[in-house]
Amino acid sequence: MGNSLGILAAKEPDFQIHGLVKFHLFGQELWLTTTHVSILIVCALLLIFALVVRSKLRDTEGKPGGLQNAAEYMVEMLDNMVYGSMQGNATRFQNYIGSLFLFLIVANLSGLLGLRPPTADYGVTLPLGLITFTLIQFNNIRYNKLGAFTELFKPLPFLFPINLIGEIAVPFSLSLRLFGNVLSGTVIMGLLYGLLYKVAIAWPGVLHIYFDLFSGCIQAYVFCMLTMVFINNKIPEKPLKKA
Repeated sequence: MGNSLGILAAKEPDFQIHGLVKFHLFGQELWLTTTHVSILIVCALLLIFALVVRSKLRDTEGKPGGLQNAAEYMVEMLDNMVYGSMQGNATRFQNYIGSLFLFLIVANLSGLLGLRPPTADYGVTLPLGLITFTLIQFNNIRYNKLGAFTELFKPLPFLFPINLIGEIAVPFSLSLRLFGNVLSGTVIMGLLYGLLYKVAIAWPGVLHIYFDLFSGCIQAYVFCMLTMVFINNKIPEKPLKKA
């Protein structure tokens, strides 16, 4: 019994955020963690991809290659996704939504590279939710003016607290949904590789198809789709012109 417990305890499940480098700034102790490293790698991959595609686009002499065709298809797909949800408002937000989607999908899939997905850290998903919340309220005030505040008292004034809570809950619901789904996959895979490390060498890899590939793509799509829906709902529709 003692030997079996020793074998199981030989390698603890590893799905935690680890501090790598400690330093001090303005008298405060700060850490460079695995989350920071993962974000830097994700951003570096996106930057390298953008620079390579840009160099291919500037080469007007040769025929478009596979990488350029793939990039153009990706941009067209993202534009269609934004236009399908936001219609006439799409041109103003397609760059942000496209950048957000690419960051999220690479971050969610970074587990396939052996990294701890940065979106499994609430310190990453909460700022993304707050950015979306800022865009929602900015457009709400921009287009509805005073109506952005009076709307909180509709349909009845005593519903103001509920309406206010509903508005404030948006960044938390968005960030917690993304964080919870990515973290759950990270924990499950960490348990499999940690508790069954003696035998779980290759076969659990197929589970990455769901926990990283499928779930990661779905969560990136859901986050962007909800962002577009929330923003679009705050922009009043233009009245149709009479023929």
